[in-house]
Amino acid sequence: ESYAEVQIITQNIDDLHERAGSTRVLHLHGLITQARSSVNENLLYNIDGWEIRMGDRCELGSQLRPHVVWFGEAVPMMEPALQEIQQADLVLVVGTSMQVYPAASLVHYKPAGSPLYVIDPKLEPVKGTQWHYRRETAGTGVPAWVEEVMNNRLN
Repeated sequence: ESYAEVQIITQNIDDLHERAGSTRVLHLHGLITQARSSVNENLLYNIDGWEIRMGDRCELGSQLRPHVVWFGEAVPMMEPALQEIQQADLVLVVGTSMQVYPAASLVHYKPAGSPLYVIDPKLEPVKGTQWHYRRETAGTGVPAWVEEVMNNRLN
């Protein structure tokens, strides 16, 4: 039985969320299991194996590159991520330093009144916010948080 529609927004470039069974995953910084054209970022190709070689080209003839955002490049998935955050009933932030921008700014776009939960063993609470903190690892904090949310919804 499904209790909620979950949209994952991740800074990770691996496909571990998908391999774990998640179906709605937005990769802010791209996906290392894909290559893209070096002249048209919309031309994406699944990588067969793990390596892109010099001379591997797209249909336009340009060199393929990893489909990831490199330092100094724009984050093209920020707009879709902002749209998801702006319609969220609640936001859960797990295992991040909240220091990598523009991704860290997403929490400031959640709807007023929708709660924000943070699960991280090291992150210090941000003064002046109404955020709810669990100073635990994801492995223990997320299951405990889910149980707490489910108990509140069912009671």
